[in-house]
Amino acid sequence: MNRELEYMFVQSARVWIPDAEEVWKSAELTKDYKNDDASLQLMLEDGTTIDHKLDPKTKNLPYLRNPDILVGENDLTALSYLHEPAVLHNLKVRFIDSKLIYTYCGIVLVAINPYETLPIYGTDIINAYSGQNMGDMDPHIFAVAEEAYKQMARDERNQSIIVSGESGAGKTVSAKYAMRYFATVSGSASEANVEEKVLASNPIMEAIGNAKTTRNDNSSRFGKYIEIGFDNRYRIIGANMRTYLLEKSRVVFQADEERNYHIFYQLCASANQPEFKNLRLSTANDFLYTRQGRSPVIEGVDDAKELRTTRHAFTLLGINESYQIGLFQVLAAILHLGNVEIKDRDSDSSLIAPNNRHLTAFCELVGVTYQDMSQWLCHRKLKTATETYIKPLPRLQATNARDALSKHIYAKLFNWIVEHVNKALVTNIKQHSFIGVLDIYGFETFEINSFEQFCINYANEKLQQQFNMHVFKLEQEEYMKEQIPWTLIDFYDNQPCINLIEAKMGILDLLDEECKMPKGSDDSWAQKLYNTHLKTCSLFEKPRMSNRAFIIQHFADKVEYQCEGFLEKNKDTVNEEQIHVLKASKKFNLLVELFQDEEKATTPTGQVPGTGGRTRLSIKPDKGRDTSSKEHKKTVGCQFRNSLQMLMETLNATTPHYVRCIKPNDFKLAFSFDPKRAVQQLRACGVLETIRISAAGFPSRWTYQEFFSRYRVLMKQKDVLPDKKLTCKNVLEKLVQDQDKYQFGKTKIFFRAGQVAYLEKLRADKLRAACIRIQKTIRCWLARKKYLRQRSAAITIQRFTRGYQARCLAKFMRRTQAATIIQKYQRMCVERKRFRQKQAAALAMQTILRAYMARQKYQALLREHKAVIIQKHVRGWLARCWYKHCLEAIVYLQCCIRRMRAKRELKKLKIEARSVEHFKKLNKGMENKIMQLQRKIDEQNKDNRVISERLVSLESSYASESERMRGELGRLRGVEEDAKNKANQVSSLLEELEKLRKELSVTQQEKKTIEDWAQKYRDEMEKMVSELKDQNGLLKKEKDDLNRMIQEQSQQMTEKMTRAIAQETQQLETDLNEERSRYQNLLTEHLRLEEKYDDLKEELAQSKNVSKPGHRRTDSTHSSNESEYTYNSEYAELEDGSRVGEDVTRGMDTSLTLKLQKRVTELEQEKQSLRNELENKEEQFQRARARDDAQFRKARGAELEYESLKRQELESENKKLRHDLAEMRQSLLGGTAASAGAPGSPAYKVLLDQLNASCEELEVRKEEVLILRSQLVSQKEAMHHKDEKETMTEPSVFAQDVNKLKDADELKQAYVGLKDTNRLLEQQLQTQRRTHDSEVESLRGELQNVKEENNRQQQLLAQNLQLPPEARIEASLQHEITRLTNENLELLADDPTASREARVIILRRMVDLMEQLEKQDRTIRKLKKQLKVYSKRIGEMGAGHTEGQTSPGQMVEEPIHPVNIPRREKDFQGMLEYKKEDEMKLVKNLILELKPRGVAVNLIPGLPAYILFMCLRHSDYVNDDQKVRTLLTSTINSIKKILKKRGDDFETVSFWLANTCRFLHCLKQYSGDEVFMKHNTSRQNEHCLSNFDLAEYRQVISDLAIQIYQQLVKCMENILQPMIVSGMLEHETIQGVSGVKPTGLRKRTSSIADEGTYTLDSILRQLSAFHSTMCQHGTDPELIKQVVKQLFYIIGAVTLNNLLLRKDMCSWSKGMQIRYNVSQLEEWLRDKGLMNCGAKETLEPLIQAAQLLQVKKKTDEDAEAICSMCHALTTAQIVKVLNLYTPVNEFEERVSVSFIRTIQTRLRDRCESPQLLMDTKMIYPVTFPFNPSSLALETIQIPTSLNLSFLTRV
Repeated sequence: MNRELEYMFVQSARVWIPDAEEVWKSAELTKDYKNDDASLQLMLEDGTTIDHKLDPKTKNLPYLRNPDILVGENDLTALSYLHEPAVLHNLKVRFIDSKLIYTYCGIVLVAINPYETLPIYGTDIINAYSGQNMGDMDPHIFAVAEEAYKQMARDERNQSIIVSGESGAGKTVSAKYAMRYFATVSGSASEANVEEKVLASNPIMEAIGNAKTTRNDNSSRFGKYIEIGFDNRYRIIGANMRTYLLEKSRVVFQADEERNYHIFYQLCASANQPEFKNLRLSTANDFLYTRQGRSPVIEGVDDAKELRTTRHAFTLLGINESYQIGLFQVLAAILHLGNVEIKDRDSDSSLIAPNNRHLTAFCELVGVTYQDMSQWLCHRKLKTATETYIKPLPRLQATNARDALSKHIYAKLFNWIVEHVNKALVTNIKQHSFIGVLDIYGFETFEINSFEQFCINYANEKLQQQFNMHVFKLEQEEYMKEQIPWTLIDFYDNQPCINLIEAKMGILDLLDEECKMPKGSDDSWAQKLYNTHLKTCSLFEKPRMSNRAFIIQHFADKVEYQCEGFLEKNKDTVNEEQIHVLKASKKFNLLVELFQDEEKATTPTGQVPGTGGRTRLSIKPDKGRDTSSKEHKKTVGCQFRNSLQMLMETLNATTPHYVRCIKPNDFKLAFSFDPKRAVQQLRACGVLETIRISAAGFPSRWTYQEFFSRYRVLMKQKDVLPDKKLTCKNVLEKLVQDQDKYQFGKTKIFFRAGQVAYLEKLRADKLRAACIRIQKTIRCWLARKKYLRQRSAAITIQRFTRGYQARCLAKFMRRTQAATIIQKYQRMCVERKRFRQKQAAALAMQTILRAYMARQKYQALLREHKAVIIQKHVRGWLARCWYKHCLEAIVYLQCCIRRMRAKRELKKLKIEARSVEHFKKLNKGMENKIMQLQRKIDEQNKDNRVISERLVSLESSYASESERMRGELGRLRGVEEDAKNKANQVSSLLEELEKLRKELSVTQQEKKTIEDWAQKYRDEMEKMVSELKDQNGLLKKEKDDLNRMIQEQSQQMTEKMTRAIAQETQQLETDLNEERSRYQNLLTEHLRLEEKYDDLKEELAQSKNVSKPGHRRTDSTHSSNESEYTYNSEYAELEDGSRVGEDVTRGMDTSLTLKLQKRVTELEQEKQSLRNELENKEEQFQRARARDDAQFRKARGAELEYESLKRQELESENKKLRHDLAEMRQSLLGGTAASAGAPGSPAYKVLLDQLNASCEELEVRKEEVLILRSQLVSQKEAMHHKDEKETMTEPSVFAQDVNKLKDADELKQAYVGLKDTNRLLEQQLQTQRRTHDSEVESLRGELQNVKEENNRQQQLLAQNLQLPPEARIEASLQHEITRLTNENLELLADDPTASREARVIILRRMVDLMEQLEKQDRTIRKLKKQLKVYSKRIGEMGAGHTEGQTSPGQMVEEPIHPVNIPRREKDFQGMLEYKKEDEMKLVKNLILELKPRGVAVNLIPGLPAYILFMCLRHSDYVNDDQKVRTLLTSTINSIKKILKKRGDDFETVSFWLANTCRFLHCLKQYSGDEVFMKHNTSRQNEHCLSNFDLAEYRQVISDLAIQIYQQLVKCMENILQPMIVSGMLEHETIQGVSGVKPTGLRKRTSSIADEGTYTLDSILRQLSAFHSTMCQHGTDPELIKQVVKQLFYIIGAVTLNNLLLRKDMCSWSKGMQIRYNVSQLEEWLRDKGLMNCGAKETLEPLIQAAQLLQVKKKTDEDAEAICSMCHALTTAQIVKVLNLYTPVNEFEERVSVSFIRTIQTRLRDRCESPQLLMDTKMIYPVTFPFNPSSLALETIQIPTSLNLSFLTRV
């Protein structure tokens, strides 16, 4: 032991130390503990270091904390250390962190009031707990109720559920939920809904017995014990209620912030109702009895609405309206009585003022006289032996008497209501067993404790004693069962305290004795107590400072009681004269009924009058015990002791189940935990005593297999033996040295408290060491890998670096060498250049110098030569002066005239340049003008050349004559004088020459101006072209934007339309599925009612119904499925049977039968309406699809129209461009012809550029036109060959076409054209719609006429078929003549001309018909003759063959061989003929006695369906409607009968589901409808039904198939249900992944695979068996897929529901197991080829839950990942899984509360159902897709094993 302590109390060990605020505080050891240490070094959770002193005497160490993996356990006894702080901490963690309010503590369920409505009490939760073991599911009140229900059925022993706790702890709610559970799972055995009545008693008892207190808004102020009775089939048949400890004083007094009973406030809130006007009520503040607490309103409670609920409950329990009004009168009278004011007359008397309105109202309501009541309220009668005195009462005593009367009346009313509620819950069916629910006060202690607290604590002492004995008994039974040494467990025995109270000369005896004393008082009674018990009993103490109080040491705590008021409360006196006045009431019978047993005292009832104290008591013991009239004088204490003794006897005769309700805080805060208050209640309710008893023995218990699985890690390989038990013993002896710390039982190992924690620490240390070794190895491996990677990377980097450096060096060397070469050549070039410059400079200087000298010499020679020339010319001019002057004058005149004309022409050209045709003629005019100017310049140049030539000639002549003139110098000197005269003429000529030069310069300036203008024009043109190009670019960009917008809009429209269509389709499919589900649910309800009808019929048929006792969990519904065709007849039989056996069925309620009949009729009508609605929905769906297709086609047509318009616009634009191009070319040709001499002018180039651009544009447009045409052609072809696919791609083609619009004008025109087209299409659409509507109306009329004609034809055909063959032709001919005559008359009335033509046609047809008739007659006669001849020949041949080949031994087979041989060659029609009397034999052999497992195994799949249909075909062939009807009805009823008989047999149900579906398919396939004849062969089409339309029967058979399908699903679910939880959750498919955690007293189902334990392989084998059986029976593949989907949904739903309700299953390792199991299920689907049936999707919630268990749950990123991953789970399910997540090993971490809140915050915007569990009863709506058969009917052979030899093939 010391070694273990030293091992446990080491550094970092965590312990609990006492704390004043938190009761217990956690701390951690900072230093190892040694044996001789006087203190412990501890560090608190906040980091504070303390020195914890140990008691030097006891050396008791502080409590150790449990390992983290044990914190939050479902069962407190599973904790390794069982002590108060461990219990408190475990409850706190579960309540605060996990939001779990229920926890087991051994056999006790601890329930903590959450002060918040939780979604854990729905029907789905009830169904989840139904049938489960108590330890398998999370703690719940339903688990306790299920355990009680199961033990009642299993052990045949009555049960009790004892619910206790403080006020406000939730006792009433817990009891209410327990009763609701029994009412839900058991059902009712009688025709009246007893379970509803049991639940309806709750609002009544809450109204009259509950009130608001400071601790609870709906506190029960009485105790009650409800016995719920069950029959031998364990169905509720009734209930009985016993009440205890009614707090009467609350009627007259309430403390602050408290209220009176709810019923008073409900009446005051409804005072304005018409039926309550006579009560004279007003608001609650107007009455003394309802305003003292100053809190008349409860927040969130509508008292008027609550009164309506109460009245409805009264009505349901049989208390009629008049009695209800009477009850309300009594309650109103109590309120008025409280307002009666009593005044002082003198010091010893009092009075009531006359005409007191409240007393008047009281007297009128109860029907008594005002005078009598006012007198006896202020007086009392005293009787002696001889005389009677009337004594006035002082005001205080009169007021107390008034209040006593009010309390007495209310107590009587309370008892009357309880009695009538019990009468309503009683039934005449014999009770087999019962479950009692006790809702009573818990242990109470206040600052001032009086008689009420004394009685309550006395009752709790008795209950605690019973509880201790039961716990001790269970411990003893467990030890004896395991055969371990039994040692007496020391536990607290409170028998001495009970003896102190109830034994002889005990507290109650002394109190009763003192009450009998004439002058007894509280003080004298206290002295008697001191004298009797103070020295003799250690549990009795006297307070130091008081002589009027005493202290009792109860099991929970010491309580000090004040003696004041004990005697008065124990006597419970009331003024008898007041009672007599009330009993004398003649107007109010209910009041007399309340007090009618006052003198009889058959039910001793005592009440406690109050004087304003806290509590008053009322005891109502069992009314079955006979007492004498003197018992009315018994005291309250005596009566309470007797009733408590009766209660204990009842509880001891039952198996008890305990529920302890804990109030977490005094402020009603949701999920707020006050440790002080919790510990106080845990001590008071006995939970800690249970822990102490468990800890005193061996609280921890393991099976050998669980111990081996958990602690295998502590064993060595050599320690593991084949015998697990021996292995565990050897290991424990090594691990735990003290043999007293454990014991070996037969199947379990028992451990003392703390030993499991010791083993867990050893295991954790071993695992931690292994983890460290694994981490070390892995880290070494990772570091080695990292080092090798880094080394390899370094080598690679070095290699590349060195290569880079070498490449850089080589590059540097190459560059250096290149630079040297470049420098060499550059320097050479510079020197060469410098040399050449110098050489050139020298040469230039020499050249210049030499040139200068030559020029000087030349200038001298030239001056001389020119002087000679000048002289020569001057002399020549003198001779020609006159001639030259005249010629120059003429030329000048011509130039002036031409200049004037040129100016005029220029002005004219300028005017023309401003005109509109400027841009067209500009180039031509400018070119002509330029050419004219050039011609003019050429002419002037020519003149100049002529003049220069003349000057040259003149110079030459002058030179020649100069020689001659020298000789004549002399002669000329003579004429010198004449030359001087001519010099003046030379000057004039020079002036003239100057003028000509000026004119030439002006002309040159004009030419330059023209050239500048041309250049400016060219620039403007180029600028204009660039601007046009920019505008064209902008327009192209806008066009592209518009094209993109149009494309996006078209895509958006397409996507929007697609989404709308998809949404509408999905909505229609959803509505269709919902309608199917509703319809199939109605079928199920119809089936249930039919079964109830059958049960009633059986009860009527049997005189005595003796049921074998057994445990039936719910309404065991077997499918009767009676058809609507037989219901009425069977109901008639039922009525006849009821008339015959009236004495047998005398106790039955015939109204129920009528209700059932009415309900069946309503269901049939609703079924028909739903069927019509379903057809309407399908028709609407088809119409919507057709409308969408039409819209698509219209949209596609509009797009094509738009494209054609666009093509036309492009063609017109193309023509326009061609025309402009032609005009350009013509103008260019004209301009070229005019300016052929100047082709290179700038204007000409500009025009050529424009021409080229136009040609390119033209080519582009041509290509666009070609592309558009090709696309239009392809679209037109695609419209004829493609459907929806092309409609989705056409917007893209449209967008491509729009993209090719290259101009804004084209886009605008296209838009305008599109709008016009749309308007045109809308007009056409409206016109077509009107035309279509009119055509539809006309077609409907024609269709109606055709239908009428068809009916007439069918009637005539049926009549003709009944005629002999000879008369059929005449009848048909006569009918044809009549028809033609009618048509003739109609034509004559319409159009006489047309009628004549029609008459001629009709006569011709009549002649043709007559000829055909004659031919047919001749043919028939001829064939008859041939038939006779052939029959004679066959007879002769058969006789000869028989005589020649048969022997005497074969004579027996004579009728067989001749018949069978030719029939094989006969062409059979696929029909079977049977006689009417053989119909029952057919049904019996083919349906009722056919066994699928035997004979039917070797049959063709669906053979019974084929045989039945072939028989039906023959009945149709012979036109026997009665035979068809009876055959179908018998078939349907027989199938229902066999299903009712063997409905639990899967093979039978599967076999008949397959055959019913095949029969339904045959009816469709051979119905003659074109929809079902598409896949038929021509031979099969000949076999179609010809006379009857069986569409209605198809619907009936479809309903039957639905019912069989639902029965099949239920049957498969019942087979799979026990396997699912064990195979999917509990069994460890991957062994060793999860270890077994320590468990508590309530053992869970082991996860180790034992013999008989279901595993995943069991589920897979069962699924394979289901699949192979259905395939063998020929079930449709689509139907198999639906069945598999439903099964997988059930598996997923049940698994997820159990996961959500089992905290031990929510771990990481279990998530891995679930995912592996799901993968195995998916593999099974893959093997069977069922992956596309939707089964995998049904497992998605389970898969996501498993993933949620495995993902990381710490950061916000993890929360975001969880929210996106778990889309198939609801928020409640996600939060529930996170709350339940439990680490299995210490290496895992819990989910923090902040993380869960983050998840809730992120998911709060989800719109989903708040339901926690999945609906396991949900069945997907089933459909039966048409599946035609390829089997030919004529080839079917009937096996002899079916015994159907009476059928004949036709």
